[in-house]
Amino acid sequence: MKNILILAFLLFTSNIIFSQKTITLEDAILSYQKGLQPTRLANLQWAGSSAVYSYLSGDKLILVDRSSQKETILNANVLGGDKSAFPYISWLDKNSFYYKDGETYYTYNLDEKKLGKMVSFQQGAENRDFQPESNSVAYTMDNDLYVSTPKGENVVVVNNDDSNIVSGQAIARYEFGISKGTFWSPKGKYLAFYEKDESSVWDYPLLDISKTPGALNSVKYPMAGQKSEIGRVGIYNVKKGKVKYIENSGKDDHYYTNLSWGPKGKYIYIAEINRDQNHMWLNKYKASNGKFVETLLEETSDAWVEPETPANFISKKHFLWFSEKDGFMNLYRYDANGKGEKQLTKGQSVMQSIVGFDSNKKYAFVQGTGKDARERHIFKVNLHSGEMTQVTKGHGVHSGSLSPDGKYILDSYTDLNTPFRVDIIKTKNKKTKTIYTAENPFNGFTMPSVEMVDVPTKFGDLHARIIKPSNFNASKKYPVLVYVYGGPHAQMVTDRWNAGAPLWMNWMAEQGYIIFTLDNRGSENLGFEKESQIHRQLGKIEIEDQMTGVKYLKSLPYVDGDRLAVHGWSFGGFMTTSMMLKKAGTFNVGVAGGPVIDWKWYEIMYGERYMDRPEENPEGYKNANLTNYVENLKGKLLTIHGGMDDVVVMQHNLAFHRACIEKGIYPDFYMYPTHKHNVRGKDRVHLMTKVLNYIMENNK
Repeated sequence: MKNILILAFLLFTSNIIFSQKTITLEDAILSYQKGLQPTRLANLQWAGSSAVYSYLSGDKLILVDRSSQKETILNANVLGGDKSAFPYISWLDKNSFYYKDGETYYTYNLDEKKLGKMVSFQQGAENRDFQPESNSVAYTMDNDLYVSTPKGENVVVVNNDDSNIVSGQAIARYEFGISKGTFWSPKGKYLAFYEKDESSVWDYPLLDISKTPGALNSVKYPMAGQKSEIGRVGIYNVKKGKVKYIENSGKDDHYYTNLSWGPKGKYIYIAEINRDQNHMWLNKYKASNGKFVETLLEETSDAWVEPETPANFISKKHFLWFSEKDGFMNLYRYDANGKGEKQLTKGQSVMQSIVGFDSNKKYAFVQGTGKDARERHIFKVNLHSGEMTQVTKGHGVHSGSLSPDGKYILDSYTDLNTPFRVDIIKTKNKKTKTIYTAENPFNGFTMPSVEMVDVPTKFGDLHARIIKPSNFNASKKYPVLVYVYGGPHAQMVTDRWNAGAPLWMNWMAEQGYIIFTLDNRGSENLGFEKESQIHRQLGKIEIEDQMTGVKYLKSLPYVDGDRLAVHGWSFGGFMTTSMMLKKAGTFNVGVAGGPVIDWKWYEIMYGERYMDRPEENPEGYKNANLTNYVENLKGKLLTIHGGMDDVVVMQHNLAFHRACIEKGIYPDFYMYPTHKHNVRGKDRVHLMTKVLNYIMENNK
């Protein structure tokens, strides 16, 4: 009997073992299509009040009573036509929402069960910006700007005969937090818009192989030290049908960033930055004629000033402003004339955005890192005293949707061990109710372990991530792949599901590798002191920190310090190539995707912020120019580039290999024709197969 039980137990456990699946590299790359990402509540939001929230599920809109959890289901067929999926919606009030279908915006009233047409726009319209109060939509076609009205008119706001003039689109190559080019006033009386004159910017040729013969697709690409675009801001009066441009400072090379409207729509506020990016003015302009009124505040820095969030008016008398001037991004309150400064948030946390306000505008709800830079939390901030309390609980990465009255938050949450969860938090007492918990998408799969660790340095700990094979044996020695980015505005290690790692790393770990990633100084959310140490010397302290990470790795008894590899893309490609050349012999193999090789060939807005102009910092540019170090190469190096990359142009990679040819050095090169700065879609499976096979074949 005993032997039978033992046999039964062995059969049972073996069935469990053999029933476990392993992910393929294709599974990992196409993880969303393969069901390997945590499920979420699509289009989750408050349904016009704090009583009901809504989300989408296939062809259904689900409305849930917050108190009773009673559901009301609306099928997509109520919107007319044969819809396989319910469109993404936005609530106008508790009884009605609007959505876009084709070239038309519609509204649906729940009480009346009535569908209504709001406004239509031309086919092929881009950069659409809908203003529901006035039922108008701004959009661009080619370089021109239009507004469609409820009367069915498609009004030409700006018609540019000169192809070098672009209206209504984002300017400054999406730097300074700029993500769009049009800005409606509160009631839709005015439309402010960016415009840029690229006449002085060189055309950069990209080869389009889809045509016979191949053709050049030229883009405007302002390189460091060269002439840049000239930006300005226009204001369109919808009723009068006329455009006025703001009164410029007379400095053509200045940047106009972070545009916002005052509470009544009479004034616009623009953060103006000089080309050196070390002086910022927050300026006020009259909407009716574009005339300059006054400068509300100024900021300067020896490194850079980089506003990324517009002024937020909480009343006619006060506005809020984010600034790093005390060393960390914090929230400040000012009088409407820029006086009476009050610092609302303090400490070594990075405040990132305003989630919303309570109904009386007594409190702001702000998202920031908290004490641990790997986390994101929501804080309740008293707009008068500055008293701040953390609303979200525990740790991890939280993002919230505030109810219209500010009494509740829909807290979408994840951490290293929580795939995805949604809580409703009462903002007054932080009472919490969980309304959704996603299943672990890795159930049934054999997966590696993922850990977050701190790497000690003389200036404080740096955060890192280690992924180990599922059959990890501490007595064995494992090869290591170091994945690196290392540049500004990026944080690789966060306290979220899988510690923020892409799933190809999990697959690679299951091939018998340790995968290691470290956020060095210069990375996001470390505070201005640590982030700005890279100024004028890109690739110096970042490499120092990555080598501290290598030293840490080699101290681990299970790491084979003689079998190290490194891989990264974009700034990570720059870092990968830098370490293969400047720390030659540390890594047996490196794969650098879309690498910056010489910063004088990178765009003005980003490049000059961190390196200044080439004529101002010749030593810094020389030290960072990787063509000067090709003779140092040891081991195998593969560089990859998208054939139509308009971010890091292929000139970088080609110049690097030209220098290698001249010096008799033999790295490898691979190109992805038709792709831009990264390789996406199904072709990404090919890319990562190429990258990881190259590493495993050469990391001997």
